[in-house]
Amino acid sequence: MAAKTRKRQEMLARPGLIRRRNVAKILKAAETVFASKGFSGASTAAIARLAGVPKPNLHYYFRTKQALYEAVLDHVLGMWVDAMEELHPGADPADALSRYVARKIDLSRRLPAASRLWAMEMLAGAPHIGGFLRGRVRELVAEKSALIETWIEAGRIAPVVPAHLFFVIWAATQTYADFAVQMTAVLNRKSLDADFYDTGRDTLTTLIVNGLGLKR
Repeated sequence: MAAKTRKRQEMLARPGLIRRRNVAKILKAAETVFASKGFSGASTAAIARLAGVPKPNLHYYFRTKQALYEAVLDHVLGMWVDAMEELHPGADPADALSRYVARKIDLSRRLPAASRLWAMEMLAGAPHIGGFLRGRVRELVAEKSALIETWIEAGRIAPVVPAHLFFVIWAATQTYADFAVQMTAVLNRKSLDADFYDTGRDTLTTLIVNGLGLKR
């Protein structure tokens, strides 16, 4: 009886599992194609081929290319928002900022196409995601800036304009994805390995933490 119940539960859960897997494959493929071709140059046919799903299946989950593009950027933003949650009221400033930098560097290492796609959209004037910036991003920066201000008022970190601190961290961490080609050329390397990213993380952390008068 228990075996039959488990089997029935597995059958009921299967459609949801298939959906999640298909959506994940489509988003990953879309991230790659959009980062390579841009919004205008990308096609849903190319994305479907890379994802290994029929084109009608792609449009079952995402009715338009615009909807898929926004979903990809929302996914990218979601990962960055999650990393920013390292900054919370109960955290030690040095530890929190160190973990935040580490997570942002790790995302640049593991998912460079995501960062490059975001950069392309910004350089184009954010024509497709202005709402994201004025909504979720603005709210998040306001929330975390308020936290930074409390740390400053309590004398826990040196005075700094919080928004500019975030801009510096974003630029410094995302350059390891957006300008990886420049790094390999300057350093005469074929690729950037884990040790390279670890060194970058440690260097940035030292600069930021020390610059705020903190110790790790």
